[in-house]
Amino acid sequence: MAANGIGDEFDLIAKYFAPLAAGAPGALGLTDDAAMVDVPAGQRLVAAVDTVVAGIHFLGDDPPGDIARKIIRVNLSDLAAMGARPLGLLLALVLPRDVTGDWMERFAAGLKADIDEFHAPLIGGDTVAGGGPLTLTLTALGTVPANQVLTRAGALAGDAIYVTGTIGDGALGLGVAKGTLKGLDQAHQNYLLGRYRRPRPRLDFGVRLLGHAHAAIDVSDGLIADLGHICTCSGVGARLAAQAVPLSDAAQAALGLGEGKLADLLTGGDDYELLFTAPPEDDTALRAMASDLAVDVTRIGSITDGGGLEVEDGDGSESRIGKGGYRHFR
Repeated sequence: MAANGIGDEFDLIAKYFAPLAAGAPGALGLTDDAAMVDVPAGQRLVAAVDTVVAGIHFLGDDPPGDIARKIIRVNLSDLAAMGARPLGLLLALVLPRDVTGDWMERFAAGLKADIDEFHAPLIGGDTVAGGGPLTLTLTALGTVPANQVLTRAGALAGDAIYVTGTIGDGALGLGVAKGTLKGLDQAHQNYLLGRYRRPRPRLDFGVRLLGHAHAAIDVSDGLIADLGHICTCSGVGARLAAQAVPLSDAAQAALGLGEGKLADLLTGGDDYELLFTAPPEDDTALRAMASDLAVDVTRIGSITDGGGLEVEDGDGSESRIGKGGYRHFR
């Protein structure tokens, strides 16, 4: 049974979710308990799942459409990091009993906007009414050529380390959302808030990385932590040039006002940019690809033989650090 005021589970599916399955015949109009998915020959199925909870992963009063779009985008970012194209989405919701029809309308509109933009139809899911916080679990399915899939485990000593976009905007955007980031002008606040609520999955660029990148991950837990994941899985070390990490104008303005330090931006998370390693001789090709797709790509370090992660500060000094960034259950 769904939440009060919006009908039962079947009313909810028919009104808000079935229209979002129109692009996937195998979804069967969401009238069955499972969907049928065809995987093209020579492709491998990639699956990513994330659960987000109000008060932990987003603020309870965030706009419903932004909540919907973020849960889609953080999952599609996982597909992008493996070089996969979206195939379909499965969404499970635990809805508080006070959810209204207006809230559901705006939530469904946000889903539709990203389903249409990223060509990732809804193919199934579940709805439950609960007494706790709003909880969403989304599974994204994608496909990638079977012999080209990117993982965290392929980095080689001598590889250059690259990142797309800018880093630190997500953490700063959370500060804007909470009202704890003071002093920035409205344009910068709006930019950071948008980056936090509506991150941009680098799907097209992820596909183009196939055949060039050796390892990749999306920056969700923080640049330092996620680079550490690549190092651990690949059995390598890394040297990161902190001052080379790209920052947006808004992030630089925040630092200039004393709102946090560079280290906070390197460990803050929620950026959902692609962090990857590739041989230095591919630099020209990578930059041409980035230019084609209007994506900024910056070289920020190199992979080393030894274990661990060394960070070089702007004055040339070095520090060896452990894991940094968001971690669950600690």
